Formats: sequence, C-alpha cells, structure tokens
Amino acid sequence: MKSTGIIRKVDELGRVVIPIEIRNQFNIVEKDPIEIYVNGSSIILKKFEPNCIFCGNTENLLSYNNKLLCSDCASKIGTLENK
Repeated sequence: MKSTGIIRKVDELGRVVIPIEIRNQFNIVEKDPIEIYVNGSSIILKKFEPNCIFCGNTENLLSYNNKLLCSDCASKIGTLENK
C-alpha cells in the first residue's frame, strides 16, 4: 500500500471524508457505492463494480434472475449437458 500522507478523523456518526484528489483519481462521485474490505488490521475502500458471479469479470455483463454473469460464462453454461 502507498501512503498518501492524508489523515482524516472519524466523525460522531462514523464517517470519514475521502479527499477530492483521491475521489478524482479513482473517478468516485457523489452516491457511488463503495465496498469495504478488511485485510488483517487494514480497512480497504474500493469503488464498487458489479461483476460476474462465476469469474469476477466486470465487462459484458448479463443479468439472469437478478444475478450478473459475463457473456463468456453464459456461453459456457449454454454448452453444459445434464448427466
């Protein structure tokens, strides 16, 4: 991880402001969903990107029964046979 040298305090509601320079760098705008990860003693924030439930791909997504899958996985599923 790379340190930015920026320090922010948590407010009384548990909120932390992400500086505009970082929001611009990662193309984060108001109302964008942010995922929260924990890795050991670190908290990691990541802009949420919908992805395929099978392979994690974020491009060429299709929706089926409120689940997202990429066109590659959809093609592979189409070739499965019952055994």
